[in-house]
Amino acid sequence: MARQELARFLRERRQALGPEASGFPRAAIRRVPGLRREEVAELAHISVDYYTRLEQARGPRPSDRVLEGLAQAMRLAPAERSHLFRLAGSAVPPGAGAVRRVRPHVARMLRRLPGTAAIVTDAAYGVVAWNPLAQRLLGGDLGTGAANLARRRFLGTGGRTYGSSSAEEFGHVVVARLRRAADRYPHDPGLAALLAELRAGSEEFRQIWETRPVHAPGHRTKVLDHPAVGALRLNCDVLLVPEDDQEVVLITADPGSPSARALEELSAVLP
Repeated sequence: MARQELARFLRERRQALGPEASGFPRAAIRRVPGLRREEVAELAHISVDYYTRLEQARGPRPSDRVLEGLAQAMRLAPAERSHLFRLAGSAVPPGAGAVRRVRPHVARMLRRLPGTAAIVTDAAYGVVAWNPLAQRLLGGDLGTGAANLARRRFLGTGGRTYGSSSAEEFGHVVVARLRRAADRYPHDPGLAALLAELRAGSEEFRQIWETRPVHAPGHRTKVLDHPAVGALRLNCDVLLVPEDDQEVVLITADPGSPSARALEELSAVLP
């Protein structure tokens, strides 16, 4: 537990909070910027003495319940909440469910990648953002906001999938990520429904699930058979958005290759 750093972080966040935004009336005169210690303690449902000792680096290691109360009282963003838990020497607990919103700056980034098809997937492999080239490349229900790569892979619904040589490896990658999601979000009804659907509809999914595969995101080469431009050999690289448990998938082709020329062809017909 980093007591001094934790105390400094709590003081800085408390002083940055506006009383009115936190539900307290703005007094004519306030001796301190932001909220008072007793106001934070009230919002976090802890004693004033306990909170004061935390700010003075004298308190015991706070429990996860106390940390969650402080995170809510101080209106911390996800990254700040994670930082709070780490300062207290605690593992960062997941949120209630997989994050299905996309940060605006991530969504904007997808449109600034010429010659690259890009998508963002949530912890359950739902496609939550995409750019026009990705829609042309992957087709199907991608533009509807309902696309899910796990359903495509194991149930064959929703649109194009990768060729057989790539599909076997991708199946293990999908199950590994869904297993992690199931551990992190045990009470997410959408994830639970997806897993039930996959178990009911795919013997292959059930078999891979039992092997408990472990895969880390990284660079992979895949083959996609596109109805307009034929077979494409594509590079898939993953960037993590850790605070939301999301992945940005960048799909490109080797420069000067037939697949790169095919991607240029698809790009040329975009509005």
